[in-house]
Amino acid sequence: MANILLVDDDAENLSSLQLALESDGHQVSVAGDGQRALAILHHESIQFMITDYEMPDINGAELCRLVHAQHAYSELPILMLSAAPEPPNPWTSWGRFLRKPARFEELAAAIHAGVSRRMITGKQPSRTVSVSAVLRRQIPAASRWQPVHAGCWP
Repeated sequence: MANILLVDDDAENLSSLQLALESDGHQVSVAGDGQRALAILHHESIQFMITDYEMPDINGAELCRLVHAQHAYSELPILMLSAAPEPPNPWTSWGRFLRKPARFEELAAAIHAGVSRRMITGKQPSRTVSVSAVLRRQIPAASRWQPVHAGCWP
């Protein structure tokens, strides 16, 4: 089973999805916003991330970009789970988008596919990148808005 980071600013969504994922055997870390999610990534070894899109300060799309900008998490499988339609963005950095309310079977299948792909490639996070550097946006300008193909999965 996977160590999953769940990010949503709605506490009710967080608790119900956390309960369902833990009942399915996963270890779940929760964050109510993007800043907290980035801090968790700095201290824990996460294998899969699920994030809401519509959040204050750092929305889900920006969070995905910030996560994949970190070398240790450049290939982290990310699922965007939102009540809003999928954001129109040609350079998506999430691998899968599901609309709320999503069936748990569909969510579980996406997690399995993402984690399995990552296990096959053997790439695990090394946590050597400073989250504060990413937050200060000390990412080379040329690499900021590039598409993230390596982290995408079917």
